[in-house]
Amino acid sequence: MPTIFRSGPYRVFFYSNEGNPREAIHVHVMAGGREAKIWVQPDVSVASSHGFNARELNAIIQIVDEHHEKIEQAWYEHFGH
Repeated sequence: MPTIFRSGPYRVFFYSNEGNPREAIHVHVMAGGREAKIWVQPDVSVASSHGFNARELNAIIQIVDEHHEKIEQAWYEHFGH
């Protein structure tokens, strides 16, 4: 589970075994036992969430959107193009 970065209580990461065929670029965000899956492409949006409320999800979406270039770079470095 390579961690890409942390922001406040949130750890943003992806799983090394993201499936075959691989899904579009996305990250997982964890905090306090809660987890969300966030699509980065084609648009930043929530794929699934377990335990986060709407306010937290809005904050997470904003964080992922602000760091989408860093996320995409880490994804391609890990998985290739």
